[in-house]
Amino acid sequence: MKKISKKFRRPRLKKKAGSLATSEIPKITNDTVAEHREEVLSSARKYIYPLQHSKHKIVILTITIVLVTFVVFFTYCITALYRFHSTSTFIYKATQVIPFPIARQGDKFIAYENYLFELRRYQHYYENQQKLDFNSDYGKQQLIVAKNRSLTKVINDAYIKQIAKEKKITVSDQEVQDQITLLRNQERLGSSKDVLDDVLKEYFGWDEADFKRYVHGNLLQQKVLASLDVDTQGRANSALAEINNGKDFAEVAKTYSDEVTTKDKGGEYGFLIEKSNRDISPQTIDAIFKLQPGQVSGIVNTGNSLEIYKLIELQDGDKAKVAHIVFNFKDINQYLNDRKDQTKTRAYISLPEPQTDQQASPSDN
Repeated sequence: MKKISKKFRRPRLKKKAGSLATSEIPKITNDTVAEHREEVLSSARKYIYPLQHSKHKIVILTITIVLVTFVVFFTYCITALYRFHSTSTFIYKATQVIPFPIARQGDKFIAYENYLFELRRYQHYYENQQKLDFNSDYGKQQLIVAKNRSLTKVINDAYIKQIAKEKKITVSDQEVQDQITLLRNQERLGSSKDVLDDVLKEYFGWDEADFKRYVHGNLLQQKVLASLDVDTQGRANSALAEINNGKDFAEVAKTYSDEVTTKDKGGEYGFLIEKSNRDISPQTIDAIFKLQPGQVSGIVNTGNSLEIYKLIELQDGDKAKVAHIVFNFKDINQYLNDRKDQTKTRAYISLPEPQTDQQASPSDN
């Protein structure tokens, strides 16, 4: 065969230096992909691990700070309450959040907040209305009196609540509102809500919720006392029954009334009762001016007594000639003392005894 001329021959490709044969090129498989992924992750871990470690440190540090802050706060409150008997606004707010106890009654605790609620109204009244300096010798004694009365009151209130629970005695929100409305209608605390708010703030440092709480406690005590003093309730029922059966009101007053200054006069006050009279209980004013001349009321609970009224004469629509029959309740402490013997109370603070018997509040009701 004849040789092909060089110029017609196909050029042959020469292998470049360093080039790989096809057989030498690595194949892409699941294993090689996994290996590559692991290499990438390994190189990233040296950056990720320190960051994760830092986050862990931050969490631990945050928890530590929170715990230390709580311990410091708790320790401060314990010291302020039980050692120094602080009544500051900050401490009072703290007791509204954390239920620190002031005493233990049986297996129940009495909240420290209840004690401060009572005590702080005394302090506010005397500081702002009487301009009393509690740093003076007289002021210090006055504060001791207020502290003792406040502690006694919250302990007694706890017994009253205990009795109310046993007897299923309650006070509704509507009853509380009705009592406040009665006071406002008689302008004892102002005729408008704004005036009421100002009076409460100025005299007691209270808002409306605080006042409702106070009224609720008073109404509950009245109901409990009425349920305990069955003799007084029974005498009132008997007297009213005799009047309804036609017996003369004056004769019934002479027989039943505990008011020694009026019973021999047939129960007559001896002076005209004015609708604006603030020395007469609001329940009395309300009951009297709902009557027509000659009419007799039902039994009215004034808080300290049960009373029956007869409107004898009405003058100018706001002055009344009235007779009444009074049935005084026994002191509630007579009933609470028996309860105290059954269920002991242990106070967690020790108060000095007052040196003088001074009135510690504008009202102890």
